[in-house]
Amino acid sequence: MYKVPVVPESIVVHLGSPDSNARNIRVSFVEYIKNVASGELYPNWPKEALKANIYAIISFALNRIYNEWYRSRGYTFDITSSSQYDQSFVEDRQFFETIYDIVDEIFPSYIVRSGQIQPLFASYCDGRNTTCSGLSQWGSVSLANQGLDALRILKYYYGDSVQLVDNATISPLMESYPGVVLSIGDAGDMIRLLKVQLNRIGQNYPAIPAIIRDTIYFDIEMENAVKVFQKTFSLPVTGEVDRSTWYKIKYYFNAVKKITNIYSEGISKKEVELKYPTVLKEGNQGLYIRDLHYYLSLIACFDDRIPNVEISGDTFNRLTKENVLAFQRYYQLPETGEVDVATWNKIIRVYQDYRSKVPTGCRYALNEFFSGRYLSNGMTGEDVLNLQRFLYLICEDSHEIPGVIVSGEYDSLTEKSVRFLQEKNGLEASGVLTATTWFEIVEAVKNLS
Repeated sequence: MYKVPVVPESIVVHLGSPDSNARNIRVSFVEYIKNVASGELYPNWPKEALKANIYAIISFALNRIYNEWYRSRGYTFDITSSSQYDQSFVEDRQFFETIYDIVDEIFPSYIVRSGQIQPLFASYCDGRNTTCSGLSQWGSVSLANQGLDALRILKYYYGDSVQLVDNATISPLMESYPGVVLSIGDAGDMIRLLKVQLNRIGQNYPAIPAIIRDTIYFDIEMENAVKVFQKTFSLPVTGEVDRSTWYKIKYYFNAVKKITNIYSEGISKKEVELKYPTVLKEGNQGLYIRDLHYYLSLIACFDDRIPNVEISGDTFNRLTKENVLAFQRYYQLPETGEVDVATWNKIIRVYQDYRSKVPTGCRYALNEFFSGRYLSNGMTGEDVLNLQRFLYLICEDSHEIPGVIVSGEYDSLTEKSVRFLQEKNGLEASGVLTATTWFEIVEAVKNLS
């Protein structure tokens, strides 16, 4: 599974050059394409020439959106109306019926290059007054008159490796930033994708250390790489990925990839592979489901409006859906029964909030709660110390784990012991302390002889 581009329902257009004091307007994406095409093209051109040009117009705009070209630079829009920078858009422009119909016929298809995922930066020019390395609009007319269809015209200008993606998914446009600051101890596919981007940027900026571990966990390696990235590009050196760092990474990733070049290096499917679904729903299985059950069950201990769940399950079943619906209802989220980014972030915030409010008289039990950080090799802190104390009790009782030194540093011996217990309990043997691994460790301590 990989993160494919989607065609947005709408697009935010800045009515002027990027830094001009002009309005931003939101229009439906298909109406945006009809607007630009009606200003760029003549309705009496051959149909295949019109189709080729409209594919280019769609792909150009999608390239801007998919790579968040302007948003990664701090702007609040997706594209400008200026042909000097993007494509000519005129508010309230009248559409040509022929062009209107062809857009409806081919929408929402776009151009990609074989082996790449991002929509092609399909640059074009009129071919008479201006020339460029991309499609010639008047030249496409000549080719269509010679009998070439739209795809063959596109291949003529952009190379034989281009192809069309037909019937792409249409969905609301959402920014890529997950909405929360990412730091050491976090986990998720967005972490792995950030690692891919930092490693690619590091090829051009070798001061940024390579991240060797290709995992979903925000570990010491990644924190170090983020700190060097921040220092290199004059950001506050926190080791955390906030909104500004997120988009600065995206900006430089786009730059080293030369995304705005029709012969760019491009983004491969491997670079956007997802290990887990972007939305958790009934039928899904795996690590995230186990952790979801853990968080919901602990929340249910404090909030009787949320029914309890079977904590050991790794399948998103009917009961899980009922619990998610109850959580969404009482915490004023859309009641979908599915866990998207907003619901997941809210679950974590509520869990952390309840954990912080454990009554003073019950603070002794707080060390049985998962700290919320996914612990891995090299990390330090009170939660690491707490883990090692529990592991020490297990080791002292049964001697079945490799052992542990209670130091507060997650060392190789701690990692081996965690991995052993994960294997014993049928969990992914990552050596990283997850919420459900912590649950199994706490249960093991409770059951000591």
